[in-house]
Amino acid sequence: MTKHIIVGTLAGALMATTAIAQEVNIYSYRQPELLKPLTDAFHEQTGITVNVAYLEKGLIERMKAEGKRSPADVILTVDIARLAAVVDADLTQSVTSETVTQNVPAQYRDPDNHWFGLSTRARIAYASKDRVADGELTTYEDLASDKWRGRICTRSGMHDYNIALTSAVIAHHGTEAAKTWLQGVKDNLARKPQGNDRAQVKAIWSGECDISIGNTYYMGQMLSDPEQQAWADSVRILFPVFENGGVHVNVSGVAMAKHAPNPEQAVALIEFLTSPTAQEIYADANFEYPIAAGTEPNDIVSSWGSFVADDLNVTELAKHRAAALQMTEQVDFDN
Repeated sequence: MTKHIIVGTLAGALMATTAIAQEVNIYSYRQPELLKPLTDAFHEQTGITVNVAYLEKGLIERMKAEGKRSPADVILTVDIARLAAVVDADLTQSVTSETVTQNVPAQYRDPDNHWFGLSTRARIAYASKDRVADGELTTYEDLASDKWRGRICTRSGMHDYNIALTSAVIAHHGTEAAKTWLQGVKDNLARKPQGNDRAQVKAIWSGECDISIGNTYYMGQMLSDPEQQAWADSVRILFPVFENGGVHVNVSGVAMAKHAPNPEQAVALIEFLTSPTAQEIYADANFEYPIAAGTEPNDIVSSWGSFVADDLNVTELAKHRAAALQMTEQVDFDN
């Protein structure tokens, strides 16, 4: 049976005092150095020690093997597909917290409160400053237009980020139209899908293509790397929208482990992570967009321009993931 944690005075007391100075354990798909500003701030505020186990892969398999003996209290990950996967594996529990539900808009949390979004990242277009005119690309649908024949670069169509985008196309237009769109994008590729999102921007810089598909935060990472600044300077960020929606976004998120040995401390951490202060710290560290009302991205991220996020509930992306994977294989996107 799924457990529910009811948050009352105990979690509030944990946030207000160091009298109950215990510990909380995180299993994370995100590197510990990215979380350190947050865990340090939480420890300073509560006295609770935070332990982070970074698991690049195999998190679900590890937690299944550990069973009720698992030390994990909180799971941190990126992409709705991974959040949905840990829920579907029955490794999470519902958290009832008025604080958290006030901080996280409904479209960025699980309907049964098994996970909560912490930040968003937009999957947008990087465009050559020299070879793509303002207003030349305005929609995701337009990526399949013949005018981009031989001009687009992207990483593998099977990567979670691209599968989520294809899932969004399915949600907006249905399976058949999405398959036609995906085939059109493939026909417009300048080269076989390869590398990561930054490698696509490098390809624009070197003249191999004019448009690439990528997440916004990679611009911040490139600007922070002296060897990659020239790549970043060669492009500008475009925010395409769906014809009947907004800019496609995905989430990083948090969930409470089903067998959390420190449930009160886990709830306190989740409340902290969804707070405006913590979300701005998180967004600053990762060049992402905070979710809580009244929060703002850092100055570098703001300089890329504003956009209206698609109002599609991100849980829809997880629902269409299997269909997106299948059609990506059917059109043989990566070959």
